[in-house]
Amino acid sequence: MRAQLSADGSVQYRMVIGEQEVELNSLIGKHISLHHSGHIDCQHCGKKTKKSYSQGYCFPCMQKLAQCDMCIMKPETCHFEQGTCREPEWGESNCFIPHYVYLANTSGLKVGITRHSQIPTRWIDQGATQALPIFKVSTRLQSGLVEIALAEFIGDKTNWRAMLKGSADAVDLKAIAQELKPKIAEKLADLALKYGEDAIIELNEDVVNLHFPVEQYLTKISSFNFDKTPEVSGQLMGIKGQYLIFDTGVINIRKFTSYHVSLQII
Repeated sequence: MRAQLSADGSVQYRMVIGEQEVELNSLIGKHISLHHSGHIDCQHCGKKTKKSYSQGYCFPCMQKLAQCDMCIMKPETCHFEQGTCREPEWGESNCFIPHYVYLANTSGLKVGITRHSQIPTRWIDQGATQALPIFKVSTRLQSGLVEIALAEFIGDKTNWRAMLKGSADAVDLKAIAQELKPKIAEKLADLALKYGEDAIIELNEDVVNLHFPVEQYLTKISSFNFDKTPEVSGQLMGIKGQYLIFDTGVINIRKFTSYHVSLQII
């Protein structure tokens, strides 16, 4: 799914199906059906694959692509300096660029990181109702190190089930940021000595509020899987993060990137 944040903070969703883009917000409240044909193409090489790895790749591509390496999930484990990056040129283009460390309110307060080009997409994908960038750093590795420092005091994961049951209570992210920064001051100073004074820049941004198109949340969460159930149908109650919320359950659309799926309005 593709998502865009409007000026008023509302999230607009579109689903890419083949060569078409379907506007999803207007389908909320309607009964729709999604059918997986059983065909999966690798989003990198285009070859047919029986199973999708790392959200849309065949097994060989998953093993060789830098974007599928563990350091993407855990940036503090970046091994570029050791000369073992799977794709050094890709790493230079995607990891040695500005990243942001942010606070977000998803299923509750959390810390996260994202490339500068993924704001506010990253927050939308996580189902954040509030977000605040607090540091700008020079590389992905550095963002991971700052995140680890903050994760000693707040969580770094989203409870997706809780996120899909409703919006977490609003919190004062700016006040929380001011409480957290002194707690990691010593570690930030160590990073500045290692990477330079300009490597980590403290920010003073405004909180971004996001509003997701959800008519009704579910009290009990059950998830659909195209690998087990090729057809998913029901009344579309809303969209949050990368999840479609039906009256019958939820499905994480990103998980099934590269699956051949058709959509029908019942």
